[in-house]
Amino acid sequence: MRFPRSSGILLHPTSLPGPHGSGDFGAAAFHFVDWLASSGQKMWQILPLGGIGPGNSPYMSSSAFAGNVLLIDLDDLHAHGWLSRDDLNVHPGFAAQRVDYSVVYGYRMEKLRLAASCFAADRSQYQAEFEAFCIAEKSWLDDYALFMALAEKFEWRDWAHWETGLARREPQALASAAVELQDEIDFWCFCQWCFFRQWRKLKQYANERGVQIIGDIPIFIAYQSAEVWARQDLFELGDDCLPAVIAGVPPDYFSATGQRWGNPLYRWSAHEQEAYAWWIERIRKTIELVDIVRIDHFRGFAGYWEIPAYEQTAINGRWMPGPGEKLFNAVQSTLGRLPIIAEDLGVVTPDVVALLAQFDFPGMRILQFAFGSGADNPYLPHNFQNNTVVYGGTHDNDTAIGWFESASPRERAFACKYMGCDGSDIHWDMIRVASQSVADIAIHSFQDILGLGAAHRMNLPGKAEGYWEWRFTWEQVAQDSAQKLYEISAVHGRCGAERLKL
Repeated sequence: MRFPRSSGILLHPTSLPGPHGSGDFGAAAFHFVDWLASSGQKMWQILPLGGIGPGNSPYMSSSAFAGNVLLIDLDDLHAHGWLSRDDLNVHPGFAAQRVDYSVVYGYRMEKLRLAASCFAADRSQYQAEFEAFCIAEKSWLDDYALFMALAEKFEWRDWAHWETGLARREPQALASAAVELQDEIDFWCFCQWCFFRQWRKLKQYANERGVQIIGDIPIFIAYQSAEVWARQDLFELGDDCLPAVIAGVPPDYFSATGQRWGNPLYRWSAHEQEAYAWWIERIRKTIELVDIVRIDHFRGFAGYWEIPAYEQTAINGRWMPGPGEKLFNAVQSTLGRLPIIAEDLGVVTPDVVALLAQFDFPGMRILQFAFGSGADNPYLPHNFQNNTVVYGGTHDNDTAIGWFESASPRERAFACKYMGCDGSDIHWDMIRVASQSVADIAIHSFQDILGLGAAHRMNLPGKAEGYWEWRFTWEQVAQDSAQKLYEISAVHGRCGAERLKL
């Protein structure tokens, strides 16, 4: 599917400013939408909105459908009368330019529980809305809320090590747990109701200002998740309910030992038997929340790297065939043609290229990969096709300045020669080159707009700790940055039909 020529910013909501230790769906998010609109940007790309997992990664969520409760705007809960102003005293451990999850998680969960208790005590005004939400989302919400309640009860031990009846989902055990944990189940349902009602308000605000949301579907989900527990038949699990094989990628640009992600792999034969209903529902629910879906690790649908669970690295794995066109034919026949971007990075084999072409999905091009070889490098803009999304770098890459400072002398020389620059303003040079390319969409990381170095990158693949924590302050945003980005985008035809304002 072709997209109108446009551009946007990559920034996850956790990176926004705000008084409660991490970015959320509060006032700063709405202000950021205003900044996007003023800078002529038509897209806001975010990372997965699900709950975080090990290492605080949003790609290891505890649910394929539920939202990250840490993104709930606590000030909105105060406005509804469910939290007092005293409840929201700023914690002394909060940091302005990073999310310290060891502090933020406990603080925010405490406030959410206070709000839920207040809501439960007198929720007459919103009773009908809350109940309607629970009914509408019942297909995933019931399992999620029970899973989270049980996970808390068992102190987040892997669900395979819960009581046998619960691990194997025996009906009597589940029914007893639902009665015992009803208050905790109600709490998690309340959190999801708050999450979705706030997100929809923010998305509507963005859409009304001409900004579309690019969401993200991770190909895999965490083992310790509601869906793996609820649908064990759809995953490659052993008799002990633990993964026999896990996901990752072989040695590559990022790591000499590959990346051992640890997610359970799909039992694709079981998905095929039910006509890929689980995946169809997952995509349906995502497209209800965003305008465009980016599917992470798209090459895994053509073929994926299978690692024995006992291996400590990703070296000793093997390629296995994915569902390929059968999955996307099923999705398309049920949901129609969808606005999908395919993350086609990594080992791109002919079957991946064919799958992209068959469904007309735009792939991705990363400028930081462009200067390590010669003029035939597919990441150089003169080799792009229109149906492409270009990035200076993604959340997995360094910032432009960090990349340039660590690049080889040859890469730096080639980059400067190609872009006609001296490297002193490399972040804006790469933004400009991405914008003037023929790619239908150009996405710029907000760190590059701010001119930040390597210390501010969002993630480093293969590193389990210390990432996903970056956030900015409004003081870091130069007063002329919106106008500068607007002029770059407008002269390259990425601001729609509006007349260029100089």
